[in-house]
Amino acid sequence: MAASESRMAEDRKIILVVRDTRLDELIARFNTLQQAQFYIEHLGADFGDYLAEREQYRAATRQVEEALRRFGRVQRLDRRYLSSFLFGVDDVVVVLGQDGLVANTLKYLDGQRVVGVNPDARRWDGVLLPFQPNDLPRVMGEEMRAGRPVKHVTMAKAQLNTGAVLYAVNDLFIGPRSHASARYTLTVGQVAERQSSSGIIVSTGMGSTGWLKSLYAGWAGAAAAMGVAPPAGTLNAAFPWDAERLHYFVREPFPSRTTGASLVAGPVSAQVPLQVVSEMADNGVIFSDGIEADFLEFNAGTHATIGLAERRGHLVV
Repeated sequence: MAASESRMAEDRKIILVVRDTRLDELIARFNTLQQAQFYIEHLGADFGDYLAEREQYRAATRQVEEALRRFGRVQRLDRRYLSSFLFGVDDVVVVLGQDGLVANTLKYLDGQRVVGVNPDARRWDGVLLPFQPNDLPRVMGEEMRAGRPVKHVTMAKAQLNTGAVLYAVNDLFIGPRSHASARYTLTVGQVAERQSSSGIIVSTGMGSTGWLKSLYAGWAGAAAAMGVAPPAGTLNAAFPWDAERLHYFVREPFPSRTTGASLVAGPVSAQVPLQVVSEMADNGVIFSDGIEADFLEFNAGTHATIGLAERRGHLVV
């Protein structure tokens, strides 16, 4: 290792974000490998696939960690500690896939760049994982010296009148914790409407190919089944990751004497955020990126402002 590389390795800290495999989670649930195997095989699933996934992930973790030690002090961080971990301003963050782990990591960062690594390209498509373990010696050398190109990711932010804040890389859900009706007042610009629905989705550009896409696909399919041309734009709801806008969609709005269904979908911008006031006595929540455990309570009287976050994600490519 050159002297310059040695000094660089001493000065920089690299956070390697990892997660449990399916088998690790089952062992934690059933206490032993044997009990986990009995459970999987009793259901008719292939236990060998669970073993192979874990072994491949462990091998990739060892390879990645060894490669990263050339470039800095490596600290391994399990996904479960992301929400409470304090990242340093100059930390370099490496995420060892899947895509969901990259998205979950990005929302806890403030300017740090993320290198996404696919631990098993045969198993995971890896839209947010442009690199494989063998790429790291080259990629990290370039990143540490001058910085590789990045894709910027616009994030969403929910801020409550209580002071609580929640960020999202893919989408926010505003509604009931369980399968029940959400009641709230929604304001978009100068127009307000009391609504009863199964919740509101607010999507970023990165999330627009996921939950938002499925909502519009259902809308278009229902229209087609009734012999009606799908509404314009419903066949492709996707928009760029770095777009300076979000998109909201109200799920299953119910029109009644006291609730309406005219504000159901549209853009959210810095100039026109969403204002939502909860009318739910209990079980109202706002959660992000499909992780229900990462939520804000959103019960009666709570006022949420939903808009663009003041910070963006930075994904190395």
